[in-house]
Amino acid sequence: MLVIFEDVSHKFNNGTLALNRLSFKLSPGEFLFLQGKSGAGKTTVARLLLRELIPTSGQILIDGEDITRLKSSQLPHLRRKIGVVFQDFKLLLDRTVFENVAVSLEIIHLDRNLIRERVIDLLRLAGLEDKKDFFPKQLSGGELQRVAIARALAPQPKLIFADEPTGNLDTETSWQIIQLLQDINDQGTAVIVATHDPQIIAKLNYRTIELEHGCLVKDTQLKSKKSKSTKK
Repeated sequence: MLVIFEDVSHKFNNGTLALNRLSFKLSPGEFLFLQGKSGAGKTTVARLLLRELIPTSGQILIDGEDITRLKSSQLPHLRRKIGVVFQDFKLLLDRTVFENVAVSLEIIHLDRNLIRERVIDLLRLAGLEDKKDFFPKQLSGGELQRVAIARALAPQPKLIFADEPTGNLDTETSWQIIQLLQDINDQGTAVIVATHDPQIIAKLNYRTIELEHGCLVKDTQLKSKKSKSTKK
């Protein structure tokens, strides 16, 4: 298993119980919807995966390693395994599209020529080759989301966690983003899409985990990877 949450609870300092004994497993290459209303605990799951938070109780395993026991010096290696697409994009406004996608590769001191090759490949995948020299303020919401996805993919993670990737987009653009995530999944990267949009979930029969007030209320495994529905 790529990810295992085992009886994971997290309580914030103000007493809010964000997750209550959550257990689930994610296989390599799986596509999963994490459903729930605002405040259900979806973003907390992402922060726990990145070890930004430590569970109050329970265990989280990634690639068989208990990440709750990692030292601070080991966190960069963990975070290269997980690409997160944030709800508010978190792009650097003073850097171009190319530079935003390249930044994580610069941090790990990848060779400059390899960075360029990798970034161009990612921009091609995201349909942004002609926008590489644009700045974020020059892009539409859908284009910003594509940049954020390309950046998350840059270090070749095993898992992409997309937090409400269609939340502020129109219907057509939303489906384009979902199709991009499907394309990424087809290449072998596991994908978790956190969403409260029931229409997207209803049209794509991927496994769905539903949270309510931090508790698991549904976990369906509707089909295998080989029997994916046709893309829109």
